[in-house]
Amino acid sequence: MVAVAHRCACGEPDVVTTAPRLPDGTPFPTVYYLTCPRLTGAVSTLEAEGRMRQMQHRLAGDAELRERYRGAHQCYLDDRAQLGDVPEIDGVSAGGMPDRVKCLHVLVGHSLATGPGVNPFGDEAVDEITQRQLVRGLTCAERRVGE
Repeated sequence: MVAVAHRCACGEPDVVTTAPRLPDGTPFPTVYYLTCPRLTGAVSTLEAEGRMRQMQHRLAGDAELRERYRGAHQCYLDDRAQLGDVPEIDGVSAGGMPDRVKCLHVLVGHSLATGPGVNPFGDEAVDEITQRQLVRGLTCAERRVGE
């Protein structure tokens, strides 16, 4: 972990920025990693419901969406480049970008870390999680106090 990229409403980290290499030197392409179990579970719910297939279908048929998703891919690459040079994974981002929708966890992490308007599929998933109230119950802070 390099930094906290986003905090939930409780103030607890829910997305962290990770180094582009593991301690043993192995390249690690995932820059933004979800850490909140409730958020991870909500994203898993969307994946299990087939949201990635729906997004992939829309990506194939919408040139403007493809361009926006390609922009998210480039943003991800630029963010990783600021953390270090990793030639072994040059041009490879995460989450299937820019041609596939492979991992909503990565896309949601990217969206939360960068803010709305950067990753269209991450934004959609965050919006759906919020609208459907898939993350609810005790806040992280309350859970810690009551444990």
